Amino acid sequence: MIDKKTLRTVFMGTPEFALPTLQGLIDAQVRLVGVFTQPDRPKGRGNKLTPPPVKELAAEHGIPVFQPERLRRPEAVEQLKRLSPELIVVVAYGQILPKEVLDIPRYGCINVHASLLPRHRGASPINKAILDGDPTTGVTTMLMDVGLDTGDMLVKKSLPILPNETAGQLHDRLSRLGREAMEETLARLCMGTLSPQKQEDSYSTYAPLLKKEDGLIDWTQPATRLHNQVRGLDPWPGAYSFWDGQLLKIAESRLVTDRSGDPGLVLEASEAGVLVACGEGALCLHQLQLPGKKRLGAGEFLRGCALRAGSRLAE
Repeated sequence: MIDKKTLRTVFMGTPEFALPTLQGLIDAQVRLVGVFTQPDRPKGRGNKLTPPPVKELAAEHGIPVFQPERLRRPEAVEQLKRLSPELIVVVAYGQILPKEVLDIPRYGCINVHASLLPRHRGASPINKAILDGDPTTGVTTMLMDVGLDTGDMLVKKSLPILPNETAGQLHDRLSRLGREAMEETLARLCMGTLSPQKQEDSYSTYAPLLKKEDGLIDWTQPATRLHNQVRGLDPWPGAYSFWDGQLLKIAESRLVTDRSGDPGLVLEASEAGVLVACGEGALCLHQLQLPGKKRLGAGEFLRGCALRAGSRLAE
């Protein structure tokens, strides 16, 4: 049996997604000897230097915080070794852990990954699950190795993806599920009942880092795929098209299967939404935004511009 209250643990994470898991370790009174997170970065219009969310939570609880620019640098590795961690918990840290770091803790480095591995290895698993039209997703805790999300799986927890759910909304649900998965993993570790399972590489898929150009809508594609694109890229990088020579951001949509027309043609424009024909079916746009303007509901958006039935959206 391992006593979690004496288990020397280092947490590595950076964004809001990591907060529930870190809070869970704090609430469980795990002996957190340090938190590693990314350096403070400029943010906002004033480029004010802003600490990452994980740093703020750790500081609230008096946990020592370390922010190496590169974890693989010798001085960062030595800094970690001096903490003598028996376990390292990693959630969206934002840096690759070199083998020298993976070999430090006697109980290994356990990562909370936001997909049902081996599906969607990589940087954007939440977005990719929606983009691919997956009906379910979840989180997996795994023992990290030198590969990209290839380590042995420990605990899996799943949930359904809702029909109109955005990546931002799914992110929040999965972050809470990640805490549950890590709590179960820690409990099994302490009881000695963890049973690592190898991943089947032939079933793996890859979720690459997203780029702004991924948001460009091709109206010749089926409405189902475009609806997934709008949902899967919200809040970032966002789906977009062009109208009247202007970039038009699209933030919320609904599927309409019983309407059709020339792809990109606006079939209707009203308080209920902007209905645009796709390669198959149509997409009703509910939230739109022009450059330099606020995101608006369809009705309010239409009162300020000349987008009407018969208009055309294009790449």
